[in-house]
Amino acid sequence: MTVKAPRWALGLMSGTSLDGIDAALIRSDGHQAVEPGALLTVSYESDFRGRLRSVLGGRGPVEAVERELTLRHADAVRSLLTQAGHAPGDVAVIGFHGHTILHEPQAGRTWQIGDGALLAAETGIDVVNDFRSNDMAAGGQGAPFAPLYHVALAANLEKPLAVLNLGGVGNVTWLGPDAAGGEVLAFDTGPGNALIDDWAERHTGQPRDQDGALARAGRVDAAALVALLTHPYFSKAPPKSLDRDDFDPAPVAGLSPADGAATLTAFTAAAVAAGLAHLPAPPKRWLVTGGGRHNPSLMAALAERLGVPVEPVEAVGWNGDALEAQAFAYLALRSLEGLPLSLPGTTGARMAVTGGVHHRAGGGTA
Repeated sequence: MTVKAPRWALGLMSGTSLDGIDAALIRSDGHQAVEPGALLTVSYESDFRGRLRSVLGGRGPVEAVERELTLRHADAVRSLLTQAGHAPGDVAVIGFHGHTILHEPQAGRTWQIGDGALLAAETGIDVVNDFRSNDMAAGGQGAPFAPLYHVALAANLEKPLAVLNLGGVGNVTWLGPDAAGGEVLAFDTGPGNALIDDWAERHTGQPRDQDGALARAGRVDAAALVALLTHPYFSKAPPKSLDRDDFDPAPVAGLSPADGAATLTAFTAAAVAAGLAHLPAPPKRWLVTGGGRHNPSLMAALAERLGVPVEPVEAVGWNGDALEAQAFAYLALRSLEGLPLSLPGTTGARMAVTGGVHHRAGGGTA
């Protein structure tokens, strides 16, 4: 296989936590050479976050929100290129994840809104989007989709290693000693920040439990936690994935704001720990990315339940604010070369699967 020289790619991620757009540049060959570049985060203001929330599940005026979402991503691309001193012609491709508004793997359905053709026209850069459809057509869950990027980044780290992403949903990538050869397992662990964020917004008006302060002021309700953990998802073997709204927070409905936050924080940590039963060998270390790593209450709960070092990915020189966006830049480069984006061990697809739709900047698809 001929490996192309590294090229610049730009990745875009709008996560299930509804907080905003992460845009990141990397220079990579789509294999193990990865050089991180500039990063930009653009927060959604509350009005747009509300419009985006209104179409979750495929409800409401999806087309209008999709167009607005795409134009906001185009603005983020232009801002990042200006910040980094790059022209559009310097970038080979944009990996445009879009925003997941529906994910029902049991029904073979996943829906990420975002108009790839419009983004290519607006930015003057080729775009790859629709990363997940081919995987689902091959029997996969369509998630998680960052594991192959984790393999590349962790090439020289001690294994077994777990990379835990705590966005709206939690997902883990387990990397065995021969991760480069396919010894990889990935799955959604359960809730990440979504239930905590929704609870904080409902009870405090803030979009998240900042620094875990609300949870720290409360006490875990043991009965509510047990009720939450009875969900059949936790005993199901991987591959498996979730929608952000798959868990009903009804068991905490009668609790105080602080006790509810404490219990939901404990629930996220307990859900991750439940995933240990499905791993081929216990990880020696957990590296945490996503917004959840900024929550000291959640990180402390994870360390208590997992019993080995639990650290933010910055401990090994990665940027946890950029990682998911970087992953889609990396996957876009792989898509252009027809390389796999997912494996049987990462999504449950019947085979290694490539994917993505390539929109040319001058119009049309490849």
